Amino acid sequence: MDTFFVSHGSPTLSIDERLAARHFLKSWRAKVLSAPPRAILVVSAHWDTAEPAIKYPAPGAPDLARRVKELLKEAGFGRVKEDKSRGLDHGAWVPLMLMYPEANIPVCQLSVQSDRDATYHYNMGKALAPLRHDGVLIFGSGSATHNLRLIDRNDGPSPPPPTWASDFDNWLKDALLSGRYEEVNHFEEKAPCAKIAHPWPDHFYPLHVALGAAGEKPKAELIHHSWSNGSLSVAQLSSYCCLS
Repeated sequence: MDTFFVSHGSPTLSIDERLAARHFLKSWRAKVLSAPPRAILVVSAHWDTAEPAIKYPAPGAPDLARRVKELLKEAGFGRVKEDKSRGLDHGAWVPLMLMYPEANIPVCQLSVQSDRDATYHYNMGKALAPLRHDGVLIFGSGSATHNLRLIDRNDGPSPPPPTWASDFDNWLKDALLSGRYEEVNHFEEKAPCAKIAHPWPDHFYPLHVALGAAGEKPKAELIHHSWSNGSLSVAQLSSYCCLS
């Protein structure tokens, strides 16, 4: 099972037919992943906790939550909290309602820790890699660029992206497609305009989890790209293991 990073955009992605990313996600099963996963683990930028926490609304995926907790503790992540009361946020339900509108696949959500670094989240993904062999779809849900203070809020076609957004986005695409994953793990020092593209790292860390979960020597593939609100890069990136 491949792992994915999905730029989930705003909640209006669920209803705005003008957005190219909406149509891409609706074609998910036809163009990206035809076989239904046994369960789905979403690492969402919109759930930020001091330590890893897992949630699953009813019916949810309690068995997957227990397995995630077990794998993280075995990898040395210490305390892992289970949250059985919190529902899915829009980082999960927006893409999922387009990808799997029947809502018949158990879903479990995992939080990020924005006070930690990218390597921490990459290692979190590595700990979760065995889930792929159990038919679990792991996808990080965030945004390739995310500076809400600088987005275009006009109701109309998205204007061309500003230089800082396109520079960061082009660097990210080149780094991933050429396998420079250590640079991605140190994006704050390596990427142009990193602090403008991501003033806070919460929407970028789900990418690192997905990349780590892809296993040894993964290969990244760009499967969709579009812009919204001027500076939001809606890039969906698939990471998968190379065949030996």
